[in-house]
Amino acid sequence: MHNPVLVEVTRGALVESRHRGAVAVVDTEGTAVLAVGDVDEPVFPRSAVKAIQALPLVASGAADAMGLTDAELALACASHSGEPAHVETAAAMLAKAGRDLGALECGCHWPLDQKVARALAEAGGQPSALHNNCSGKHAGFVCLACASKVDPAGYVGPDHTVMEQVRAALEEVTGATHTADRRGTDGCAIPTYAVPLTALAYGFAKLGTGVHLSDGYAAAAARLRKAVAENPFMVAGTGRFDTRVMECLGPRVFLKTGAEGVYCAAFPELGIGAALKCDDGATRAAEAMMAAIIRRFLDLDDKERTLADSVAGAAIRNWNGTLVGEIRAVGPLSG
Repeated sequence: MHNPVLVEVTRGALVESRHRGAVAVVDTEGTAVLAVGDVDEPVFPRSAVKAIQALPLVASGAADAMGLTDAELALACASHSGEPAHVETAAAMLAKAGRDLGALECGCHWPLDQKVARALAEAGGQPSALHNNCSGKHAGFVCLACASKVDPAGYVGPDHTVMEQVRAALEEVTGATHTADRRGTDGCAIPTYAVPLTALAYGFAKLGTGVHLSDGYAAAAARLRKAVAENPFMVAGTGRFDTRVMECLGPRVFLKTGAEGVYCAAFPELGIGAALKCDDGATRAAEAMMAAIIRRFLDLDDKERTLADSVAGAAIRNWNGTLVGEIRAVGPLSG
């Protein structure tokens, strides 16, 4: 089936671009609250499921054994911008495991924050694996291995005990099988598994409430949600949508971006989870779609609604600052 157009980009009075996608909102019993487009088509969630991937770190006792702080746990769920606080926190996590950046197997790239990347280049520096947006998650994997008395080398492989624990957590939380025929390799080198949006939304409903999770995972999920709500900067960074939303809404929502236009969110007080995919992978459209979902399901005050409206109907300005169009959620996500 063709997914519907959910976001339009205008220039003047005309529509210049259109983004198609699918959205699933599901409650803790697996009942669909909203289904738009082909929500049963498997998608790679990529970084959107980092909080689920971090559950074994907490539930196993490794986080306590390593003395990880809430800020460090939030970074374990992050796709961070590579700002100094992110880099320093990832390094501190590794130090608690008796390791350094050489233990990271995520690869390196320039910081996502352009100002930080320019400053690093102007100082004659080069990025390291600590600047990788996934370094916090990977530092958590290293901590899990070391606390378990397992050699972390090769932890990105699907057969390593760390990745086996991560896969088991993903299966328990989403209810979807994570088998080799649906496995790909993520940008940070770990396995990523294609699952339906309905399963992802169901998993986030459970992640947000603890309902239908084992006692260990339910407690770990609550701890991670608290860590993220109290340290939203660690999850993304300056000016990033995830950070801005959680700074504004606090524990009422946990959301996480994934690559290629995927977004997932938990709404604990409502007992629902949401997952979406923008077909063409555009971040601008995925953010507009998620902002529209937040606007639709949460009772927002004026400040919160202004934030949601500013993304679900984002202004486009030219280099002179003149308003020339907008990015807007349409169809089932409008209003």
